[in-house]
Amino acid sequence: MVRVWDPLVRIFHWALVLSFAIAWISAESLDDLHIWAGYAAAALIGFRLIWGLIGPRYARFTQFIKGPGTVLGYLKSMLRGSEPRYVGHNPVGGAMILALLTSLGGTSWTGWLLTLPKWERSDWLEEGHEIIAGVTLALVVLHIVGVIVASWRHRENLVLSMVNGQKRSASPDEIA
Repeated sequence: MVRVWDPLVRIFHWALVLSFAIAWISAESLDDLHIWAGYAAAALIGFRLIWGLIGPRYARFTQFIKGPGTVLGYLKSMLRGSEPRYVGHNPVGGAMILALLTSLGGTSWTGWLLTLPKWERSDWLEEGHEIIAGVTLALVVLHIVGVIVASWRHRENLVLSMVNGQKRSASPDEIA
């Protein structure tokens, strides 16, 4: 076994899950809770952006952000059932992280704007906020499906690894 996910990445991940879930559930009924969950998500995203630059190996963006060609190639290999196992994030997982950080950031930013007097009655901004939140939820569902598929295909429990930080070491035909 090898330690892949450091404690701060794991705390970030589960805190972001919790803040998005609370924001989603409280959206129509508990304004103060909804707003504070959004602030928490924004702060967590800010932390992750910094940690992606200075954190340990598997936390760094340089480790898992790949170009479009690499991401598409990995998707094609997934469809053939021949994708290699990565100890860290695979190229599609890296793209999903970027998509989630972007959509959550957009949701947080538009939500914050709606708390300002200039924008608090803006129907188009509120509609945009709801659309981005819906896109985020769709990305979350895709992320969960991807975790299930990768866990099954590579015979490892990725949810458990995000709890204990450990994954199976790379074999010679896998990517560390």
